Amino acid sequence: MKYKYAVLGAGRQGVAAAYDLARLGEANEIRLFDLDADAAMRGALKVNELLHTQVVKGMGLDVTDPSTLVPALRGVHSTISAVPYEFNINITEAAIEARSNICDLGGHTDTVRRQLSLGDQAKAAGVTITPDCGMGPGLNINMGVRAMDYLDEPEDVYIWDGGLPQNPQPPWNYWLTFNFNGLINEYHGDAWFIRGGQPTPVACLTEIETLEFPQPLGMMEASVTSGGLSTAPWTFQNKLRRLENKTLRYPGHWEQFIAFQSLGLFETGEKEIAGQNMVPRELLKALLAPSLTPEPPVYDVCLIRTQATGRHNGSHASCTLDFLETYDIETGFTAMEQLTGWHASIIAIIAAQGHLPHGAVPVELALRGKTFDREITRRGWEIKREIFTNPASA
Repeated sequence: MKYKYAVLGAGRQGVAAAYDLARLGEANEIRLFDLDADAAMRGALKVNELLHTQVVKGMGLDVTDPSTLVPALRGVHSTISAVPYEFNINITEAAIEARSNICDLGGHTDTVRRQLSLGDQAKAAGVTITPDCGMGPGLNINMGVRAMDYLDEPEDVYIWDGGLPQNPQPPWNYWLTFNFNGLINEYHGDAWFIRGGQPTPVACLTEIETLEFPQPLGMMEASVTSGGLSTAPWTFQNKLRRLENKTLRYPGHWEQFIAFQSLGLFETGEKEIAGQNMVPRELLKALLAPSLTPEPPVYDVCLIRTQATGRHNGSHASCTLDFLETYDIETGFTAMEQLTGWHASIIAIIAAQGHLPHGAVPVELALRGKTFDREITRRGWEIKREIFTNPASA
């Protein structure tokens, strides 16, 4: 069977998602939409040229206008929203009305929970809602759940992930491969973890720890950031004793951003500075973002490590999964684009194929078991697994 897909947003991740849909989604049509019709057509041309196909059509569309959005999604098996999260409630409602499965790149847990509350409407329409896809949240949580699968009784799950330059340059040793405000949102406020079996807020930029990775990466620092677990703390409450996710950076990064935070530069309310009203975060963005934004090609690397501990065959056991992806020279897609756009594509494909139940399916439950293994293998991704058992603890 052939499927029709729609991708809303022809930016980095949207084009990467369209590529994966065209390559592995058995597509006979992919509608790539953007407010900027020229950007949509450029994205479609890139994918079509890479795959020697004409399946992707680039078109202009205003996702804030239901009168045009709903008709644009009619007849589409699965839609991916790759636009800012503030549009996703209305997009989800439009997809339900058009009877299209919908997944998105999320970015805001409260919005995701509102989308999932539309599950009954989605079920009645015969479609599936899966918000908050991507590298993290998304693939990182699916890897954590996959690590849990190897234990009879998982108790604690730890997830570390990050996107970084392959060749870090001082003083920042970091490249911005997505929206600056998205980065600061992750560093500001609280994350939600499971502690003592219950969802628990934990302050961002705290609990810094070091982890060792194979050379040339070496030592990394991990810190609490927000949003990386999506709704998993509520899904697994009272099922896990502990669940947490930290973001990986090269040493020194967290110290720099804690300094910015302590100066109040993450704040979004206006303040009087030198006789002028300014938004501190906008000032930080204007000064810092250009120094963190690389010229293409962006030779980046993305890391995900998950570890589940608990009991297996009556003994204490742990399972660690390690995954690393780099910039793809052949296609020009960054590691971040691959892990983010392609993960959303996976969810869109399996929803179109009828492998997900209708209604609301949180991302932590959407890609599991043999389906996870199959989709990872299809994309040539290799996840290293290490299982340790301690019979003496039986």
